[in-house]
Amino acid sequence: MAIKLAKTAGFCMGVKRAVDVVLEMAGHQSGEAIYTYGPLIHNPQMVELLRKRGIIPIRSLDEIDCAPAGAAMVIRAHGISPAERRKIKEKGFRIIDATCPRVAHVQAIIRKHVAAGFMVLIAGDWEHPEVNGLLGFAGEAGIVLGVPGDVDRLPALPKVCVVAQTTQSLEDYAAIVRRVKERFPEAVIFDTICDSTETRQTEIKALAAGTDAVFIVGGRNSANTRRLAELAKLQGKPAFHIETSDELQGIDIEPYRRIGVSAGASTPNWIIDRVVDHLTGRLGKREELFRHLFKIWVFAVRTDIYSAAGAGCLSFAAMLLQGLPVNPLPILTASLYVYGMHVLNRSINRKASSISSFREESYLLHEKIYVTLAVLSMILALSASFAAGTAPFILLFIISLSGVLYNTRILPPGWRFQSLKDIPGSKNIATAIAWAAVAALLPWIEAGPTPTPGVVTAFFFIAGIVFIRSALSDILDIQSDRLIGRETLPVLIGGEKTLVLLQGISGLLFVLLFAAYPAGWATSLSFFLLTCVFYIWICFKLYDRRSGFSGVVLEGLLESGYIIAGVSAFLWLVAVRGLAA
Repeated sequence: MAIKLAKTAGFCMGVKRAVDVVLEMAGHQSGEAIYTYGPLIHNPQMVELLRKRGIIPIRSLDEIDCAPAGAAMVIRAHGISPAERRKIKEKGFRIIDATCPRVAHVQAIIRKHVAAGFMVLIAGDWEHPEVNGLLGFAGEAGIVLGVPGDVDRLPALPKVCVVAQTTQSLEDYAAIVRRVKERFPEAVIFDTICDSTETRQTEIKALAAGTDAVFIVGGRNSANTRRLAELAKLQGKPAFHIETSDELQGIDIEPYRRIGVSAGASTPNWIIDRVVDHLTGRLGKREELFRHLFKIWVFAVRTDIYSAAGAGCLSFAAMLLQGLPVNPLPILTASLYVYGMHVLNRSINRKASSISSFREESYLLHEKIYVTLAVLSMILALSASFAAGTAPFILLFIISLSGVLYNTRILPPGWRFQSLKDIPGSKNIATAIAWAAVAALLPWIEAGPTPTPGVVTAFFFIAGIVFIRSALSDILDIQSDRLIGRETLPVLIGGEKTLVLLQGISGLLFVLLFAAYPAGWATSLSFFLLTCVFYIWICFKLYDRRSGFSGVVLEGLLESGYIIAGVSAFLWLVAVRGLAA
């Protein structure tokens, strides 16, 4: 089974802008109420999460007699009529306008042509909030056309202007325009369908043509999502409109070898990911060897076994980079420690977060097993370090204690930062330091802690690639992190600036590794480890969800950089021993 994710799946520009506006307000609010005039977007799961952040949707202004002091009313991307805007002001609300610029453009066209004496024909859905808002700008000079047949019922009109709801079907609008031109040859026609809508509808046709079945993810109250499902069905392929991955349980996907996944403009990334990850986990039973290996790889990524293996690979590479003899004990210690800390941290953060990750299902089903294995791993890691000597044990104990303190509330409620993990960007730095200490410092301190340039080189190499991998993962999760109020580095400075920072760090890593051997700081393995930097540069091209990969696959690809370091170190060791022989 092959699963293909549409590049256009997820928030459109207008929806993303509206969500960013309210989340920015929620992040800086000081007690003032935030309302949205109607649900901010047509996705019930997203609306409920926004409600938990204090963003309250109302369906009618009659629900509130008078606005609370300082209360704000957010106008969603669909826009509203001038009459509704006046009523909001009369209620005493502070208006925050998040109308999509494309919708505002249509409103401007209508306002201009009504003033010039035109009758405005609006192609769209009668009950859609965007159309209701557009009608408010047209007044008595506005008529909604749902199907081409509505044109035949129009009276003779001297001056006609035609616009479309921005999420209207391309084919439906084209059919209405043809009929309008037949009746009113002098009609002024505007192409007001959003570029994003056009692209999505074009892509869904190609996706349906190249797959056996299509799953459209999004709220059932979302017009553009329903339209995508209709277009997929028109291509003659089975099309399933689902809201969440839970609905996949009752659908038999075994007959389909190629599955396409797309989503409406109001569907959050994490919901799309859960669907793709669920489908990935149900790969058919009649698969070739590669598919079975892929399932094993996905399982390792989901359960953090892959991360643990990566830590062992980095420890192995760090020894050889420093010129130390290979010792299995520090490698085992690093793997056990990283597995234990990752699972425990994920368990803590999962309870604090209301958004599911691709690991959620497994954690929910086997939480006790995960926690038990994590605690056991930590005990074994400490035992292994104790067997290696007092100094390695003390170092690992300090690192473990720092991890506990990192998640502990040390300041009273009411403070913005109650624990170290609340400090924006601290997770990336803490993770990088912990990994580098375990993978680079443990074998060094066990061999006899004599300060050398090699240990510094190994420490900064590991800290650098772990920091980059951690921050790239946060870029992937920026949408959900903003929603739940988690201030990661990308949330703080933005995804693009974070990417530029990471590119700069990767450049410094390249220089460090390239110069390490000629300068006598490390072994010639530093040249082999340049493959890790090249791989990071490839990952920079995959960080955006438009790459079409699911969350579990992207996480696995990012963590593969650690495995590449171990493979590079092994190949270098074989080459060196071969030359020595």
